[in-house]
Amino acid sequence: MDEKRAARLREKYAAGAVGQPKKVLDVGRGGGRARAMSAQGKPKNLLGTMKRLLRYLGKERGLIVLAAFFALAFSVSSLTASYMLRPIINRFLAQGAAGGELKERFWGLALALGVLAGVYLTSVLCQWLQQRIMLSVSQRSLCRMRRELFDHLQTLPVSYFDNHGTGDIMSRFANDVDAVGEMLNTTLIQMISGSVTIAGTVGLMLYTNVILGTITILFTPLLAAISRRIMKTGQKAYARQQRNLGALNGFAQETITGQKVVKVFNHEGAAMEEFSYLNRELMKAQIRAQFHSGIMGPITHQVCNMGYAVTAGVGAALVVFKGFDLGGLTVSVNYTRQFNRPINEISMQMNNVFSALAGAERVFQVLDEKPEEEARDAICPESIRGHVVLDHVNFGYRPGQTILHDISLQANPGQKIAFVGSTGAGKTTVTNLLSRFYEIQEGKIEIDGIPIEKIRRDCLRKNIAMVLQDTHLFTGTVRENIRYGRPEATDQEVEEAARAASAHSFIIHLEHGYDTVLTQDAANLSQGQRQLLNIARAALSRAPILILDEATSSVDTRTERQIQAGMDTLMQNRTTFVIAHRLSTVRKADQILVLEGGRIIQRGTHEELLKEPGRYVDLYHEIIQLE
Repeated sequence: MDEKRAARLREKYAAGAVGQPKKVLDVGRGGGRARAMSAQGKPKNLLGTMKRLLRYLGKERGLIVLAAFFALAFSVSSLTASYMLRPIINRFLAQGAAGGELKERFWGLALALGVLAGVYLTSVLCQWLQQRIMLSVSQRSLCRMRRELFDHLQTLPVSYFDNHGTGDIMSRFANDVDAVGEMLNTTLIQMISGSVTIAGTVGLMLYTNVILGTITILFTPLLAAISRRIMKTGQKAYARQQRNLGALNGFAQETITGQKVVKVFNHEGAAMEEFSYLNRELMKAQIRAQFHSGIMGPITHQVCNMGYAVTAGVGAALVVFKGFDLGGLTVSVNYTRQFNRPINEISMQMNNVFSALAGAERVFQVLDEKPEEEARDAICPESIRGHVVLDHVNFGYRPGQTILHDISLQANPGQKIAFVGSTGAGKTTVTNLLSRFYEIQEGKIEIDGIPIEKIRRDCLRKNIAMVLQDTHLFTGTVRENIRYGRPEATDQEVEEAARAASAHSFIIHLEHGYDTVLTQDAANLSQGQRQLLNIARAALSRAPILILDEATSSVDTRTERQIQAGMDTLMQNRTTFVIAHRLSTVRKADQILVLEGGRIIQRGTHEELLKEPGRYVDLYHEIIQLE
């Protein structure tokens, strides 16, 4: 990759914060999807994220208490089993132990070992129950998180999706939630049992021998200082890793989806270079993150071994010079190892903690986005006739940058209003405002005399059917995709809608007709066939207001003629707003509005506009030449 190309990529992705949305590109079609990234390396709120993450466990308090009981029982039984070694060694094994017949000592040792085995068995059972319960708690909490994330996405405005790439959102659903799940599944369980074990071990160590217990405890601040230092740098590294992972997934999704465009323009080389750049950035972030978390275990392990060696040495001196019993030394050394083990295990899990907290923070960023809000006095009219008025409407996607200027129009029920103009003139923006995908800054929009902000969004959109230039079909049968426009529609109504859209003829020739399953956005259908299904979906909705945004742009002229009669039927008794470049679509409109630069510069019928010099006449001649 040449230096100029590398510099452009570094500028595009703002090295250090790959994956953060930068801005929406206003192109007159409701905003493009900008994948450019900006540096937002803000310090992460570690404590706040942890507290918020623990709230998902709050609804499982009963099970958590039960798991804590078994964790306590596991710790007590483990510590008891370790302490039982002292009397066993002193009485049956240590030199100078109380005499007695060999047979009696043998059976006494066997009985003591049997009791010890029972205690260890209890410990294993408690550990299994604790892990089983906590796995259930963590998975139920994770299920709640996924549901809340998905449900919240359904409440967000269109502007959010225009600001964030699909790949980045999917990365939050998959990678970030999975990172949280991995921590809840394993790390949380170990932290609970480890904390109880550490507390119990400290008490028994001091009870067995204050000197040896104090030596072991004195190594704890050193462990804490090392862990805190590594955690501080590791947290930032994992946050960067998750952002880079989101950017890589976003680019891969975008490139794979647009693979035809990539190949048509011979962009494979540039795409591979950009992917390589993002891949290397992710690799560097992962190396740094994994290094900081990976060194935690070995360093703490060696510090623990130092404490183990010092305890053993001092304990041996106490046995020789102070008469400390051999069983007590064995138990103390064993407790030192037992005290260090949960600390070492927890430190080894810090990579999961870093990744989970970074992932949780990205999930919470979505959950903190403000949903679409309804006015307190919003209503749902029993019926809408379709009388639409726009009165001096001004709008911009960003403050201070107005896209639409003083837009006024009136559409009576059943009328057909057409918008024409250059690309980027603001035609689609007008229809987006009608659907309340965005809120106007000035002026007012009324439907049947009611300001649209006073109409509940679900009620408003139920009364507006849209056929967009960009088709989208869901995984399911053809029948289910058409029925998406009105779920309660009968099979007969679905077929009638398909006939009205001239889709019936090709549907019946599919392998299973209306029951043919469409996958991958109906990749096995032509673009024109997919658009016909979208038109059929709109026909089925029975909405009194219809928006056709380049609805026939994806079909050829012959197919367009075939469906024109169906379109006329579809538009009967509906207030229709049409955006089109073909004359056949707008010629019969009751009113044609010519937009340029976000302003209405001409209005009238087709015949009226042809009689006056202006932009419409120019467009007319351009379209005639193309057709």
